[in-house]
Amino acid sequence: MPRLHDRVAIVTGSSSGIGKAIALRFGEEGAKVAVAARRADLCERTADQIRRNGGTAIVLPTDVADERQVESLIQDTVRQFGRLDILVNNAGIFGGTRLAETATEAFDEVMNTNVRGTFFCCRAGFNQMKRQGGGVIINMSSVAGVQAWSGTGTYSASKHAIMALTKALADEGRPHRIKVSAICPGGVADELVDATPDELLRSERISPYDIAETALYLATLGPYAVVHQIVVDRLGADW
Repeated sequence: MPRLHDRVAIVTGSSSGIGKAIALRFGEEGAKVAVAARRADLCERTADQIRRNGGTAIVLPTDVADERQVESLIQDTVRQFGRLDILVNNAGIFGGTRLAETATEAFDEVMNTNVRGTFFCCRAGFNQMKRQGGGVIINMSSVAGVQAWSGTGTYSASKHAIMALTKALADEGRPHRIKVSAICPGGVADELVDATPDELLRSERISPYDIAETALYLATLGPYAVVHQIVVDRLGADW
C-alpha cells in the first residue's frame, strides 16, 4: 500500500521547484494533495501531473502573505477532503543584498512571504490539526536558517525566524499529537524539477526530489518519533 494512502496534504509553493517535487512525490505515495501557490496556471500543471500518475489533486491558488487566503486554503481543503494530515509550508522567496544596501521594500517583501506566510499557515493548519487530533507540519527553512553569509542577511533572517516558529510550535504541538519539523536545504536545482536525471546530475546541485524524499520521511515516521530539523546540504559545501 502507498505510504501516504488517503492522507490529505497541503503543499504551498507547489507550482514549481521543491514544492512541486514534494507534491508530485506525495501524490505518488497516495496522498490527496492540495496544490497551493500564487500562479493558478502553474498549479494546474502540477495537479495534472499528479493525476496523470494516478494521484488525486486539487488546485487552490493562494498567496500565503494574505491571511484570509491562507484561512480559505485550510477551510477549502478540509471541505473537499474532510481533514488535513500534512502541511508543508514551502512557499518562499529570496531577496535583499548586503544589509546596508537593502531597501525597506525588499526587506518587507521577504518577511511578508517567508515569515508572515509561514506563520499564517502554521496557525491555521495547527488549529485544524488540533481539532482533529493530530498531524504533521513541515516548514521549509534553509542552511541560511542555521548560518548566514554576506549578502544573505534579509533572507537568512527570515529563515532563522522560521526555525524559531518551528521550535515553538513543536513544543506547543506535543500534547495534541502534532509533529512540527524543519528542512534546511542547501543549493537546490529548483528550476530542474522537470529535468532528466542526467540534467540534474550535471547541475552538481541537490535534486528537488532529494528534498521531497526528506519531506516524505518526516511525514511517514511512526507515531512516537519526530525529527525536529534536517539539514540537507550540497556535497562538498563549506560548513
